Amino acid sequence: MSDSDPAGGPALADPGPGASTGHRVYFQSSPETIGETPGSDNKPDEDEPVRRPGKTVVKYNRKELRKRLKLDEWILEQLTGLYDCKEEEIPELEIDVDELLDMESDDTRAARVKELLVDCYKPTETFINDLLDKIRGMQKLTIPLKN
Repeated sequence: MSDSDPAGGPALADPGPGASTGHRVYFQSSPETIGETPGSDNKPDEDEPVRRPGKTVVKYNRKELRKRLKLDEWILEQLTGLYDCKEEEIPELEIDVDELLDMESDDTRAARVKELLVDCYKPTETFINDLLDKIRGMQKLTIPLKN
């Protein structure tokens, strides 16, 4: 028996019924391939990915994601103005919108944002009020953990 087929690749020998195939595993790619052997001519090229029908689950509403993205861009723009610097030079701070949405009142939300902006030398009241207006009615994007 030869170690390679005429094309120069390794030869695949049929181990016969009842013989172990080692670690080879063959997956059925579609209903049309039932009964086909791995070496048959009518299977797709090995270089091409096989598309299997799947089910996509959308966890978040695209409209909410778009609103959140616009809010993030707005926050970044506002912070560059408040800190009077470029985006890369903004001090390390994270305004977590989901955390703000979890809070009971606008007063606690405003206090939290003011706490985050403690290093800002410009007035932050307008930014905080505008931020609270923008997040009002938004939905959280984090998935609640099940116990």
